Amino acid sequence: MKKTLSVLLCAVMLLSLCVLSGCGSSKTLTLNVYNWGEYISDGSEGSLDTIKAFEEWYAATYGQKLKVNYTTYASNEDMYAKLASGAVSYDVIIPSDYMIARLAKENMLLPLDFSNIPNYQYIDESFRGLSYDPQDLYTVPYTYGVVGVIYNANVVDEADAGGWELMWNEKYKGEIVQFNNSRDAFATAMYKLGIDVNTTDRAEWERALAELKTQAPLVKSYVMDEIYNMMESGEAAIGAYYAGDYFTMLDAQADGVDLRFYYPERTNYFVDAMCIPSCCQHKELAEIFINWARRPSPSSIRTSRISASSTTATPIRTSIPRRSALSIRSGNR
Repeated sequence: MKKTLSVLLCAVMLLSLCVLSGCGSSKTLTLNVYNWGEYISDGSEGSLDTIKAFEEWYAATYGQKLKVNYTTYASNEDMYAKLASGAVSYDVIIPSDYMIARLAKENMLLPLDFSNIPNYQYIDESFRGLSYDPQDLYTVPYTYGVVGVIYNANVVDEADAGGWELMWNEKYKGEIVQFNNSRDAFATAMYKLGIDVNTTDRAEWERALAELKTQAPLVKSYVMDEIYNMMESGEAAIGAYYAGDYFTMLDAQADGVDLRFYYPERTNYFVDAMCIPSCCQHKELAEIFINWARRPSPSSIRTSRISASSTTATPIRTSIPRRSALSIRSGNR
C-alpha cells in the first residue's frame, strides 16, 4: 500500500512539474525561409524586425517557441540550383514569376492549402491568375517592381541618361556594372535593340548576345547584390537593377555620390511570390507564416523598407522617376 502511494505521489509531483515548466510546449519549432537579400525589414533604422516579430507573434498565439532560420540568395538561378541539388530543405521561398513557372513544371512546388491562408483575400485581383500560376495553386504574391537604370549624377551627364544606351556608352568605360544573371542581362540588350524578350527566334537571341559582347569591354563587373556597395560608394556609376533597390542604395549613398534612377521606355514589371517548395518539412507552419506576412497592417512597414510595391488590394505604389511611358512586359527578375 505504501509502495502504491509512493508511486502515485511521484506521478503527481512529476505532473505538477510538467505543468509549472510548460511540458509539451518547451520544444522549439523550426521554419526555414529562403528569400532575396535586402528583401524584408530587419529592425535597422527603426524598421520592423520581421522575423523577430513573427517569432514573438507565433509564441503568443500558439504558446510554443519558434525559430526562423532566414537565409538569402542573390538570384533566382542561385535559388533554383540549391533546390535542384536536393541537399537542402526550405519551407518558404520567394521566387520571381518566370522561376515559379519553371519550379511548378518540374514538380518542385507544393499546392497551397488556402484554408490556412485567409489573408489571401487581400491580394489584389490584378495579381491573381497570372501566367506563371494560372490556377493560383502555388503562390501568394508578395511584391512587384520594375527594372531600370541607376546612375551617379555626379559622374554621368544628364543628357546621356534616359535609355538603355547608357549601359553601352563608351564615355563611361569601367564605370558600368551589368547583371550577373543571363536572363536580366539579355533583357537589357534586347530592350535596347527593340527585340521582343519572349521571342523564340534564335537569330534575335544571337543579336542580343553580340550586343552583350560589344558591351563587355566597358563593364567593370557583373553583379547581383554586390551592386549595393559599388553604387553606394561610388565605385561604379551606372548599373541596371530593380527599382526598389535603388531606394535602399539612396539611403546609404556616400558623400559625393548622387544616385538617380529611371526606367526606359521598354522594360518590365516583375512579380515575386511566396511559395512552398516540395522539400518543405513544415507545410502548415509555412502557410501560417505566409498568412501572417500578408496581413494588411505589417505589409506597409515591410514594403516601405524594401521600397517595392505591395500586391495587396491597397498597394503602396512607389514613386518611380521615368523618361517615358512604361511598356509592361513579362517578368525577368
